[in-house]
Amino acid sequence: MELQNSLTELFWNPVTVDSIPTFAISLLTAAALGAVLGQVYIRFGTALSNRRQFARNFLLLTVTTTLIISIVKSSLALSLGLVGALSIVRFRAAIKEPEELAFLFMAISIGLGLGAGQGLVTVVAFILILGLIALRSLNRPQSDSGNLFLTINSSAPGKLTSQQILEALSDVGATASLRRLDDGPETMRASFRVGFVDPQGIETFNEAMRKLSPSVEITCLEDGGLNH
Repeated sequence: MELQNSLTELFWNPVTVDSIPTFAISLLTAAALGAVLGQVYIRFGTALSNRRQFARNFLLLTVTTTLIISIVKSSLALSLGLVGALSIVRFRAAIKEPEELAFLFMAISIGLGLGAGQGLVTVVAFILILGLIALRSLNRPQSDSGNLFLTINSSAPGKLTSQQILEALSDVGATASLRRLDDGPETMRASFRVGFVDPQGIETFNEAMRKLSPSVEITCLEDGGLNH
């Protein structure tokens, strides 16, 4: 009898049962907004990482945040317990681009708003932010219009310079803008957004790089990210 009462209290609390429809709608809305946010990031993002792969996290993040806030919003004790639990969590994957962090905050904000019962405010704010992202993309400099992300890793001896790389790109008729440069005593890593008019220019550029530095590592990533 005592076990039955405990199970009833755990799974059939009248207050909890009454809130299930609203909670389900919040979760479905969070999932939809998270999926849309992922597609927006793939379409309008400029990060050098694989945006398609990174965007898969948004749906789970928004839904999970909604669940957490829905549970703890009415209990100070649960809120304090949540703070203690999160204090032991450590993220080992470094966020390399500020843009990635901004979109993660956006996903978390969606979950916070829906979990706190502010659905209308959250949806309206989400639509406005998407509009701002689209407007920003219209004003993107032409130098960012390349179709590939190019990463060059070169180590001593024979370490390349960014100027040598830019000259080699210019020789094959490619447009390029330097996005990131890490230059140390032994290694150099440079990332560019490039546009090749002729696909054959990629192979010509690779051959030129290997003549300058046989140990060079070259990575090309399509602007929208890999499809797998």
